[in-house]
Amino acid sequence: MKPQLNIITLGVTSLQRSLQFYSDGLGWRPSSASQGDIVFFKLGTVVLALYPREKLAEDARVSPFGQGFSGFTLAYNTRSKEEVDEILKVAESVGATIAKQAENVFWGGYSGYFTDPDGYLWEVAWNPFFELSEDGSLVLPLPESL
Repeated sequence: MKPQLNIITLGVTSLQRSLQFYSDGLGWRPSSASQGDIVFFKLGTVVLALYPREKLAEDARVSPFGQGFSGFTLAYNTRSKEEVDEILKVAESVGATIAKQAENVFWGGYSGYFTDPDGYLWEVAWNPFFELSEDGSLVLPLPESL
């Protein structure tokens, strides 16, 4: 299996509310491939999809019920500490809940968290150890030889 990630699909309780949050609120443009019950956003080299939670659970043949920490977070990296604060303010102004105010963190960066309308955690981080390319993607060091 190649080391790649193509789509992250969030199971949402209200497609319209989530679409409004991401498109009208954060300013992300849905792809024209979006149709019916699914919305796609191109995020650099990855696609974020929104799909009704119950239908996503049905497709995976798991229960749609459950709450609390999901075991993962989504991350948005910035070019500066100041941009972290700006992004958190924008997210909060369009309906996000701030889960953790931005602060200097143990690994040497600066980050905070917000939750989207369905409670998905988004970390907004400035990492002085990772460069961002012009298109916003992370530039990671090449793997060391084994």
